[in-house]
Amino acid sequence: MLEAVKVALDPTPRQERLLESHAGAARFAYNNGLAHVKDVLERGDTPEWSYYALRRWWNQAKNTLAVDETTGETWWPENSKEAYNSGLESLADALRNFSKSRKGRRKGRRMGFPRFKSKDKAVPRFAYTTGSFGLIDCGPHALRLPKIGRVHCMENVSKRVNGAKVLRMSVSKRGGRWQASLTVERADLPIPSPPKGGSVGIDLGVKELATLSDGTVIHNPHALKSNLRRLKKAQRNLSRKRKGSNRRRKAGARVARLYARVANLRSDVLNKTTAMLSHTYADISIEDLNVAGMVGNHRLAQSVQDASFYEFCRQLTYKAARTGARLHVIDRWYPSSKTCSNCGMVKTKLSLSERVYHCEECGLAIDRDVNAAINIQVAGSAPETLNARGGSGRRANASRRATRHPAKREPSGGESHVRLGAGLGNEAMQMTSL
Repeated sequence: MLEAVKVALDPTPRQERLLESHAGAARFAYNNGLAHVKDVLERGDTPEWSYYALRRWWNQAKNTLAVDETTGETWWPENSKEAYNSGLESLADALRNFSKSRKGRRKGRRMGFPRFKSKDKAVPRFAYTTGSFGLIDCGPHALRLPKIGRVHCMENVSKRVNGAKVLRMSVSKRGGRWQASLTVERADLPIPSPPKGGSVGIDLGVKELATLSDGTVIHNPHALKSNLRRLKKAQRNLSRKRKGSNRRRKAGARVARLYARVANLRSDVLNKTTAMLSHTYADISIEDLNVAGMVGNHRLAQSVQDASFYEFCRQLTYKAARTGARLHVIDRWYPSSKTCSNCGMVKTKLSLSERVYHCEECGLAIDRDVNAAINIQVAGSAPETLNARGGSGRRANASRRATRHPAKREPSGGESHVRLGAGLGNEAMQMTSL
């Protein structure tokens, strides 16, 4: 099982300059490798852009590329070779993603051809994969970085790693702070017994981050919205500064710190909420939301992205696998908000402005989000997610009431079925690596 351990670094001023130099070396190798690939393409030849091909090219050309213009001396030995290799590795990944996307062998949005990295805009980063890097035996609060030395950490990194094997260490600077992310390999642990908190349905929203079927409400901190005024002011201040000046550099650092604060606020509430849910409830039901479609609405796009629904589901998936909780993902077309949790009547229309669900059949008046969470819990707790004919809970009779699944029929074996329970969370319980 692979796991990432991220810690904040506390480098000295000298070490910080060395970290900047290593990040610049990675960017230098990336840009020169990309220029080499473009030059081969312009000549009409077929370039070799695999990672090992780029490394062979770099070893042949580094003595002519990494040269001081005034003294004529080569400066590449000042940094670890791993810094240059990490830049070439990033370039090889970008070129491979571009090639696969162009041929239709890569999911997601279409990837364009890689572009050069700018010193002002690119995130300073590099990585170690070989050599004597990582933990220090006599220093639980420090890491060893070749060519940089012993760098102090803000927490006990040895306790976080807990004897696991360190495979890779990535170093990056975000929001003015250096941090290291260690990829560690742990032995596969047996799946523990599920928590004893029963079942729960979760309805994600913009106003409130999550509403549980038992009435618990997880408040949405609106990380971006609460800091948007300060961000606008800082960005206007940045735009007025002359490019290349120290004042522009300081203004850019302030903008970066504000964005880092937004990311930290969002990450804090997501991690705490998903950890609480996975440690409390044995059966967790959640909807498979069409986040890409929701972002298409320009009135809701910023709020939906600020809530980070995809990250919520991603964290809940792997944390439920760790604690033994069973995760049920409900089909995105299941009308959880339009269905009455008391009698099962399904409304044809329900506007977003209606925050209280009123049922015309049984007279139920309940909070809209709580009603949806109860329906999600019931759908996820169903013994079968598909009926004998491949039907679903969306089937309704003439009175618009949801009917029971048909019984005593032979399964049809079709594939175009509407499912209440998707396989995403169920398969996650069998994961052996993260």
